[in-house]
This record gives sequence, structure tokens and C-alpha cells, in this order.
Amino acid sequence: MESDKQSTERQATILLVDDESINLSVFGQFLAPYYQVLVATSGQRALQLARGTPKPDLILLDVMMPDMDGYEVIGQLKADPKTGDIPVIFVTALTSDLEEERGLSLGAVDYLYKPCHLSILLARIKTQLELKHARDWLKDQNAYLETEVQRRHQENEAVHLQLLQSEKLAAIGQLAAGIAHEINNPIGFVNSNLNTLSGYLRDVFCVMDASNAALDENPLSAETLQSLRELKHTKQLDYLRNDIPELIAESMEGLSRVRDIIQDLKDFAHADKNDWELGDLHKGLDSTLNIINNELKYHCTVHKQYGEIPQIYCLPSQLNQVFMNLLINAAHAIETKGDIQISTGCADRGVWVEISDNGKGIDPENLPRLFEPFFTTKPVGKGTGLGLSVSQNIVRKHGGRIEVTSQLGQGSRFRVWLPIRPPELGAAE
Repeated sequence: MESDKQSTERQATILLVDDESINLSVFGQFLAPYYQVLVATSGQRALQLARGTPKPDLILLDVMMPDMDGYEVIGQLKADPKTGDIPVIFVTALTSDLEEERGLSLGAVDYLYKPCHLSILLARIKTQLELKHARDWLKDQNAYLETEVQRRHQENEAVHLQLLQSEKLAAIGQLAAGIAHEINNPIGFVNSNLNTLSGYLRDVFCVMDASNAALDENPLSAETLQSLRELKHTKQLDYLRNDIPELIAESMEGLSRVRDIIQDLKDFAHADKNDWELGDLHKGLDSTLNIINNELKYHCTVHKQYGEIPQIYCLPSQLNQVFMNLLINAAHAIETKGDIQISTGCADRGVWVEISDNGKGIDPENLPRLFEPFFTTKPVGKGTGLGLSVSQNIVRKHGGRIEVTSQLGQGSRFRVWLPIRPPELGAAE
């Protein structure tokens, strides 16, 4: 074990800097069995060797030298990132406390007076090399830990996105039947209208065919004219003239409804979109309501009280998921029929969105756990327990917070506070 230690010590390189050859000879011969030794007789040569290869692990530096003294040498060493971490021990004949104080203030790790006991010099060198080894080890560990933290952060971000997507897909899965119903309604009456229009067209073409046949008569008989009048009355052309535009307008409205639902679904499904942009929260709320309309309309009346709020820098699709989670929770809290209130406002250089219901409320003992992952008060199979946890993570990512108040039997209120510009986004730009 001792031989291994000595072998390790011999690998260290010591740079001796002194303009007196006798000092270089004495120190060099004494240290040679333990370390690789480099020598320099001037400050300029010392700087060259310190920046070369092998880089010295420690420097023994004289103070009084011509052209460039030891204080100037250490100043340049510490100013250079390549040599600033090399420990320097002053070995000098200057024994003044002021000189020692000056040397240590410039960055020297030790200050020895000449002549010095070589055993003391060796002990000081060993101590400083061990300290340097420990500092280098800590530096490597810190670099490793920083890399590891960054890697874990990236992994957590990836897991968060997967969780976000999973929760969103689960929510969409729960709403699929309702959305299908919302789409089937307009498609159903568009289909009915098209069938009616088809019959109308047959009647119109029948009248047109009879009119064309009558035009071939020359002159037009009274019987044919009367027959045309009766056919026009039978086919109700005056009624068709008014009803056809209404059927077309109603069909276009239904197709527009389908288009809006599909567009809202496309906007809502962009979980991987991470571009911060100016977003209109009112538009996001309306879009979300459009998607979950079938979940609400049969037993909930939605009241909107939108205030004057500015657009904010956000991830719109992720905030839409927050709104959807809160709205669906509000709907589930209403067991028969009730009201959901959506309010917005602006205060303290931020905006807020409040969603409240007059449902059954939340048990006080459950309030502290609402945002825990996988915690749910719903029956097994009715909830993942991720909605509020994911919502809180999204809001925190935006630099905001969620406030909750609830009373059993009276309902709950969730207020989402969001800054107009998240702090992280401001710092990044």
C-alpha cells in the first residue's frame, strides 16, 4: 500500500522557481525521489513551464528575482484560467509579516522562510498536493453531479410530457362518446336536410320538365296552362323557394359546428407543442367548453363572466387541459343539476381564471391531498387521480398557482393565477 502511495506521489510534478542555482540544486535533489521536478531560473521561464506539458501540480516560488519577481509571477498565474488552479508555495528569504501577508493575499497556499527544514518543506508539499487532489476530485464530482442533475431534469421533463399526454389522452377517451354525439347531431340534421333537398329538387325538376313541354305547344292551350298552375300548386314551389335557402343555411351551420369541434380537438391535442406565445384565455375557455359540451349540457348550466384581461405568454394547449380538468371536476361534483360559473379578471400584473360550482364540495380532510399524483375521491375506474396534479404542474411551469376553497354541500372554487409573462421566459430573453 505504501509503495502504491509513493508511486502516486512520484507522478506529481513540482516546478522549482529560483534565480539561485544552489537553491535549485538542493531542493531538486531532495524532491527528485518523490516527484518529477522542473526548474526555472526566471519568472518568464516559470510561466512558460506552467503553461506547458506536463502541467506542474505545485510550484515552489522565490520572491526576489530579477526582471520579474515572485509576486508578479503569481499574479499572472492566477489571472490565467489554465494555471490559476496550481497551488503556489512561496519559499523566500523575506521574513517580514507584511511580505507573508502580501504573498498569501495574492493566492499563495503557503509561505516558507529560507533556509527551511527540508522535511518540513516535504510535509507542506504533501499536504498541499493532497488538498489539490481533494479539490480536483470535488470539482470532478461537481461536474458529474451537474451533468447528472441536467440529465435527470431532462428525464423528468420527458416524463412530465408523457404524463401530460397520457392524462390528455385519458381525458379525450372519456369524452369520446360525448364528442361523437356532438358531431353526430349536426351530421344527422345535415343528412336529413340533404334528403329533403333531394325531394325538393325532384319536384322543381318535375315543374321545369312540364314547363319545357308546354313551351313546345304553339299556341299554348288553356288546358296546359291550367295544368301547369295546378302542378306548381301541388309541388308548393312558393314554399320551396323559402325553405330551400333555410335548409342550406342550417346545413352550413351544422357543418361549421363539426368543423369547429374538429379544430378545437386539433388545438387541444397539441401536447408536444412547447412554443411560448401570446394566448387568449377566453378563446381557450370557449374552445374547451366546445369540446366538453356533451359532458355539461344535460345537468350543468354554464355562466360566463369574462372580465377585461390581456393576452398572456403561455402554452395555450396546456392551459386548455387545465381548464378542461377543472370544468370536468366541477361537472362531476354536481350530482343532479347545478351551475358552473367561469369568471376571469386581472390583478397584480397577472390574470386569473376562476371555475366554481354548487356541487357536493370537498371533504376538508381531502383538501391538502388534492394535488397529489394518483389521489382521487372518485370510485375505482372513474378517475386516474392525475388531473389536478398535472394541472398544478402546468400552472407552476407558467409561474402561477392554483387556489382552492370548498364547503361540503355548497360547492368548490378553483382560482388559477397566471403572470402575463412567466419569469423563466423573461429571464431567457
